[in-house]
Amino acid sequence: MRVGAREDSPPRRAAGASAQVTDVQVEGFRTARKLSFSPRPLCALVGEARSGKSNLLAAIRAALDPASAPLRAADAAADGEGRISIRVRLADGGRVTVEGTPGDHTIDRPLGAPPVLFMSAAARATTELVEGAPSGVEAARALEIFRRALGPVEAIDVCCASGVKGLLLLVEEPELYLRPQAQRYLYRLLRRFVSSGNQVIYSTHSPAFLNVARLEELVFIERLPSMGTRALHPEPVGADEEFRVMSEFDAARSELFLARAAVLVEGLTEKLVLPFVFSALGHDVDRQAISVVECGGKPNIPLFARICTAAGIPFVVVHDSDRRSSGRLAPGDLALNALIANTAGEGRVVVLDPDFEAVAGLDAHSHKPEHAWREFAGRPPAEMPEQLVRVAELAVSLARQQ
Repeated sequence: MRVGAREDSPPRRAAGASAQVTDVQVEGFRTARKLSFSPRPLCALVGEARSGKSNLLAAIRAALDPASAPLRAADAAADGEGRISIRVRLADGGRVTVEGTPGDHTIDRPLGAPPVLFMSAAARATTELVEGAPSGVEAARALEIFRRALGPVEAIDVCCASGVKGLLLLVEEPELYLRPQAQRYLYRLLRRFVSSGNQVIYSTHSPAFLNVARLEELVFIERLPSMGTRALHPEPVGADEEFRVMSEFDAARSELFLARAAVLVEGLTEKLVLPFVFSALGHDVDRQAISVVECGGKPNIPLFARICTAAGIPFVVVHDSDRRSSGRLAPGDLALNALIANTAGEGRVVVLDPDFEAVAGLDAHSHKPEHAWREFAGRPPAEMPEQLVRVAELAVSLARQQ
């Protein structure tokens, strides 16, 4: 290995926001044949198991903390020529590069590059919590805090209280071993840690660590046989919809970011009934990683459809036509139905005419969700409504393509 660390170069500004990672380009490293992504100060890598999320964390670490994570023969892509290229651009214009093969490569790492702490899944099972031994006063202080803490929540809490700054924290699955309440609190702590002048890049399978109002902080990772690991950046939510998204998306609805396909429905009744339809066809929504998401009313469906489109999540919409007994639609319903169709796109919408009760053969009932749930729980497959069967078949088809 030939290290070109430029130790004689004048020091850059103290590590902090100016030294945060803004762009990462990786070629020939494990499952990443060629990809790039642009992490924000807080960045979540979201994707299926074995899609390559941990490999991207490892690539960043190999560039910024080569002493703790040197390149090894197994890091070279299996279908490549053994050459690896990792390029990390910093906010202050500095660049960190790794070029060559595991046995013969150069590392160009300016003095202003941020120190790295790596909270791996394996380290979480020990008293160490983090891996690595980065240099610098702030890094040493943070390392000592982590090694004294009883867990990641306490460690980040103390780091925030102590004013630790200028670090890059890489985390594999911050939700490990934490109850839901602790997950939500740790997510807020990570945001505080970032606002103090640090950066956090993490992989996750928990909706507690996915902020729908901050889509720009999410990077969706997938692995294709022909391309290897690739990254997708969703478009951010517009400022005019930010509060609405925050108020509508809880952890249950945010689960759609972790789904292979989503079914967007108006309310609780459809959410309770559809799993029985899937089951009648021989499918299990959880096994297929399909999320049935109730959108809190028909007017919210276009918002959820736009977010699914931005995040690259395949989805199906099912909603009532709300046609009146006269056979006509009110102007407002006509306009909303058209908006849903235009937002969702061709082939993604199944309309129940005039409504779910009529299609399902249910009488009006004061406790509609419970009544529908009991009715469909005992309904044989041959009596499942054709429109709902179409929803299930389309959702399964979309999920199996992922």
